[in-house]
Amino acid sequence: MDATLGLPVLTILIAVALLFDFLNGLHDAANSIATIVSTRVLRPQYAVFWAAFFNFVAFAVFGLHVANTIGTGIIDPSVVDATVIFAALVGAIVWNVITWALGIPSSSSHALIGGLVGAGMAKAGISAAVWSGLTKTLLAIVLSPLVGFLLALVLVAIVSWLSVRSTPFAVDRAFRILQFASASLYSLGHGGNDAQKTMGIIAVLLYSQGHLGDTFEIPFWVVLACQSAMALGTLMGGWRIVRTMGLRITKLTPMQGFCAETGGAATLFMATYLGVPVSTTHTITGAIVGVGAARRLSAVRWNVASSIVYAWVITIPASAAVAAATYWAVVILR
Repeated sequence: MDATLGLPVLTILIAVALLFDFLNGLHDAANSIATIVSTRVLRPQYAVFWAAFFNFVAFAVFGLHVANTIGTGIIDPSVVDATVIFAALVGAIVWNVITWALGIPSSSSHALIGGLVGAGMAKAGISAAVWSGLTKTLLAIVLSPLVGFLLALVLVAIVSWLSVRSTPFAVDRAFRILQFASASLYSLGHGGNDAQKTMGIIAVLLYSQGHLGDTFEIPFWVVLACQSAMALGTLMGGWRIVRTMGLRITKLTPMQGFCAETGGAATLFMATYLGVPVSTTHTITGAIVGVGAARRLSAVRWNVASSIVYAWVITIPASAAVAAATYWAVVILR
């Protein structure tokens, strides 16, 4: 691939980035709808429409801090060229497809970050990484599920105390209604944080080709294209992962679903405001484990939760390895 791309090649690369965004929505649909489906508040076919709508409108609520972090805060923008972007996307897409096929709720976000790091280092060595931004992202791998876990745990305690004089029927009915609001907030947070990662990828590609001038920015058409691709992916669902997230980790009631979604949404809102590209998968999993543990530790299927954690640990190195191999293969073949 040449340093300066023709319009057809640039268009193809943008299409590959939007394919990743679509797969992100498909893969992470479970994050938005697993709890509301597992509590039987919404049927799956209605839940995906609900989540897709709030995924799409998220750009009107949040700034573009996460997109700027991805575009300039993971690898040095001067290292970026078409081959690096292509290899990074291949690394992320391959890992997403593998984990989707196996029903493992891994992080699309960290697959993309791993892809960027692997491709960037394959080209320029360890100096390609922007360590300040990468360190912040790596810390978020630990902190986002932990914060989601703690917030959900605290919310369960507060809600249980407030509901102590209510009948179980009244509590169930009230939280079936409230879960519509909590699911909306989580889908909004998901769309706000995750779609911005692909925005950053496309913008840094355009910047590397001189289409943004001397100033790195996110064009509005890129914002709309990425939000649309993610919403379309969410519409297609991700039923294998929905089953793992909503049913296999712990059994949820509407009250617990509300607490998990609200705790997860609060975590995503904070991270998006700070420009930290967190994993929505990690966040909601931590929150679901938190509400299960609030009932009793044995309510959580720790073997399932631990297998998910193993997938988290290997996501960045696995996608980085695929991206690096792809970069070297393209360099050798061209």
